[in-house]
Formats: sequence, C-alpha cells, structure tokens
Amino acid sequence: MAAGVMQPARRASLLPILLLVTTVAAFELGGKLLDYVQDEFGTEARARLETWQNLQKMAASAPIERKLSLVNSFFNRARFINDIKHWGEEDYWATPVELLATNGGDCEDFSIAKYLTLKSMGVPDDQLRITYVKALELNQAHMVLAWYPTPDADPLILDNLINEIRPASQRPDLEPVYSFNGEGLWSNRAGDRNRRIGEAAKLQRWNDLNSRLLESLR
Repeated sequence: MAAGVMQPARRASLLPILLLVTTVAAFELGGKLLDYVQDEFGTEARARLETWQNLQKMAASAPIERKLSLVNSFFNRARFINDIKHWGEEDYWATPVELLATNGGDCEDFSIAKYLTLKSMGVPDDQLRITYVKALELNQAHMVLAWYPTPDADPLILDNLINEIRPASQRPDLEPVYSFNGEGLWSNRAGDRNRRIGEAAKLQRWNDLNSRLLESLR
C-alpha cells in the first residue's frame, strides 16, 4: 500500500500486538499479523516488523545507552508524514505496528514507538518520559522521548528531527511543556521542574490509543 490514508478497518486489525508489547518483557509477532502486513503493505513492511521483533532479542543484555541508540536509529529510518496526509485525521497517535507497516508517522508516533519498544527491552518506565515540547526553530509543537537515568538527571533526548542523542541541556531548540509515561503526567515548563500534575489518563489521545487496544481484543 502506498503512503496515504489508512482505512480504520486496517488500523484496527494491527492493534492487538501493541498490548503484547506493553505488558511483557519480550514480544513475538504472530504469523497471521506478519502475513496480513505482507499482503497489505508488501514484503518490505514485513521485514521492518521482523527487524523490530529481532531488535529486542539482539539488545536484551546491552547497556541502556546502547538500547537507546539502537531504538532511536531504527525508528528514525521511517518517513515523517503529517497526520492529515497519512491517517486522514488531524491528530492520530499510531501504534508501532502502524508506523512500521506504513513506514511513516509524525513525532508522536516516533516517540510512542520508541517508548514502548524500550519498555519491552526492560528499560524502567520511571526512566522514560514521552515529552511534549515546542520546537523553537520550527515554531511548532513537537514530541520527543526523554530518558532519565535518575529522577533529577539531565535527560537524554531521542528525537526524530536529529539522529544524535543529546542531553536536554544541549537542545536549546526545544522548550519542554509537559511529559508523561504509564505512571503519571508532569509539567516541565520553566519553574515547574518536573512537577507531577496527575495521571496520563488526563491525555485524551493516550486514552483513545489504549481504548482502541482494548476494543480490538473483544
């Protein structure tokens, strides 16, 4: 399938695997899903999913910094495509399978895919934050993944705009606004410094993504 609008029925059929990725240390993509992706999106799409599956096994015992580098580089190979052109919606948060099957997504899709993959590799959830920022040079909203080795550390930033992973202190082009993971929601505006403001359930798009997962399993 060429890049463009993915129909809702096709999106729904790809969703169940994401729950597996979020709940176990390793993930296995079933043959039925791989066959479907190959039929609908081609052999290269299947190969991307198989490489994603093998990535976790290959890096299982690697240091965290190595895992960050591998995952960041892997997903940054995909094309940036805005949601209207790609999904036919103004703001759609895609699953990693959807991103890889279509070989494209926007900054939210990249960040979510990296977050879920690193969790599946054993990186603690409390060290990972999907972070909403303002990209100052582009003058637009943007999303990245931050890794905190300790709660008060200068986090490393995984970004689809650049392949190099740099500390947040070396990314003056990004102005943090808020961040979240499976455990909570934080304000990162100037003066707040990681002030917890609630649960990630406050974010409707995050709720929508998880609701689609549950619905797909019924």
